[in-house]
Amino acid sequence: MSGLDLWKPIADAIDITIPEHHKRRIAVVGAGSIVEVAHLPAYRNAGLEIVGLYDLNRGRAERVAKEMGVTHVYDSLEAVLGDDRVEVVDIAVVANAQPDIVAAGIEAGKHMLCQKPFVQDLETGRELVALADKSGVLMAVNQQMRYDEGIAAARAILDAGWIGTPTAMSFNVAIATDWQAWPWLLTAERLEINYHSIHYLDAIRSILGDPRRVFSVGGRRPGQLARGETRTMSTLVFDSGAAATLHVNHENLGNDSRAEFRLDGSEGAVRGTIGLLYDYPHGRPDTLELFSERIPTDGWLPYPVATRWLPDAFVGPMAGLLRWIETGERAPTAAEDNLGTLALVEALYRSMESGRAQEVRA
Repeated sequence: MSGLDLWKPIADAIDITIPEHHKRRIAVVGAGSIVEVAHLPAYRNAGLEIVGLYDLNRGRAERVAKEMGVTHVYDSLEAVLGDDRVEVVDIAVVANAQPDIVAAGIEAGKHMLCQKPFVQDLETGRELVALADKSGVLMAVNQQMRYDEGIAAARAILDAGWIGTPTAMSFNVAIATDWQAWPWLLTAERLEINYHSIHYLDAIRSILGDPRRVFSVGGRRPGQLARGETRTMSTLVFDSGAAATLHVNHENLGNDSRAEFRLDGSEGAVRGTIGLLYDYPHGRPDTLELFSERIPTDGWLPYPVATRWLPDAFVGPMAGLLRWIETGERAPTAAEDNLGTLALVEALYRSMESGRAQEVRA
């Protein structure tokens, strides 16, 4: 069997191409840098129609719209939600501004793809999920790392049975992050887990399920600009007996960036790198390798990663939401499911504050 033949079922399993009959008209709320470099390029590449763009800073919205080929800039959120052409609203705003926008979107009957973190507290999240369900509004969260090709392929390899029963997963990241690129984060009390490792945590949940118990410690580098934690070490324990560890440091001054992940099983393992973090926001493709006693692979066999986390993976959550609208199949990143990721984040912060392991309570 050739290498391409071997990998074809994995590539097919992680394909996030959006069928033509699933496509809906979209409006985007927010025109920050992530919209400019990820949301809009990803949607353009997928052939999705962007009806218009809105941002509190109209000048920025007009510039981004012009550069990205969006023909209309809205004057207000009310204008977005009152536009009968708009079937889906893609929200890309800071976390504390999102709940009010979501509530207004539900009242207007618009399906929504929400920014992560979905909300700042679980109770608000539960209330919005219940309100959307009652109103018939479908709501997903833009936890796109699940769809990053390296992560998605690792999950598909596990699902295919190539590495046996999962036993452990790890993320080891040491990078230098310039938090000044996101000024509102400099004053955030909760930083690293809430805005960065939430990606890894959601990816872990998509592969291993929900952990039962967690432990975490966080720290800061003396003299750093950001108020919140920028270095964390976390452990997740699952009822299956599997465990996951995250060692994440944003204050790496040594110019030796590292962004690695690994998934171990009873009969093999997958290991890879997160290409985006080696030169953010430009990045490079992920790498992924498989060792399997079931295939067998005769050592470590490279998987041919062809896409990037940014912007390519950003199609994934939208594709899931559009399929949900069309077929009724719930999106993998549905807001209701995302409450599990938020509960995990909360448990890690409780552990950090108490110095003790904590149960995860969704």
